[in-house]
Amino acid sequence: MIRYAKPTTLDEALALLGEGAWRVLAGGTDFYPAQGAKPFRDNVLDINGLAALRGIVETESHWVLGARTTWTDLVRHPLPAAFDALKQAAREVGSLQIQNVASIAGNLCNASPAADGVPGLLVLDAEVELRSVAATRYLPLQGFILGNRRTALLPGELVTAIRIPKRTSAGTSAFVKLGARRYLVISIAMVAARLVVDNGIVTEAAVSVGSCSAVARRLAGVEAVLRGKPAGPALADAVLSAPMAELSPIADVRGSAEYRLDAARELVARAVLGACGLTNDNSMVAA
Repeated sequence: MIRYAKPTTLDEALALLGEGAWRVLAGGTDFYPAQGAKPFRDNVLDINGLAALRGIVETESHWVLGARTTWTDLVRHPLPAAFDALKQAAREVGSLQIQNVASIAGNLCNASPAADGVPGLLVLDAEVELRSVAATRYLPLQGFILGNRRTALLPGELVTAIRIPKRTSAGTSAFVKLGARRYLVISIAMVAARLVVDNGIVTEAAVSVGSCSAVARRLAGVEAVLRGKPAGPALADAVLSAPMAELSPIADVRGSAEYRLDAARELVARAVLGACGLTNDNSMVAA
């Protein structure tokens, strides 16, 4: 017999997860399309009754995004300028109706290479809070998403929050996405960039690219090239000659591997300039 449960406390939810296998239902914007017309075969744990998992809290050391926090919640919450890339990405997650119900943690657990929220979280050094009846553990986001539709979530665990260290919430950021049309589109490539500029010099750089590898990747070579350079239009030239060995795009109906690589380099240049305030808002580019 298929079970359905909608707990109202986190302890109750974790106890149920400890009893056996469940499919977790949050916003449902990935859950239901993936199910399609197939009959349900798995137990369903509906966490929409867990009010404690929704909202954004500032602590002494972190910004904490509850797992059920929606993209609309994120856009509306006052946050440092370093979160601008993530807010721009939030506005590209499907339609407004989807943004109103889709959860940030669901976007991560779905583990799509084209998940819009991941690059913006990577440049903030986000970590994932995982809880079970037995323990709480924290994983860097880049260690949580293991591949296409694969995560490090263990049996009995639930993602309860995404945590952003205060030390990485400095600077300014920008997000740029390339798609086949202007709205409601799966990314061909996307980039988030965060820069800290002191006395006109880039002292800290974080750049992440999605849809160009099995998981979104930080670009260490690009970041190294940017650090120490004057914050200005010449940063684009630095990007165009920087190594991007982390990327390994596939060819599919949306674009060839070669096209994705070329597009990614151009988008990185645009995102970096955007983080410097040198371009207009251009978060979505149609191919």
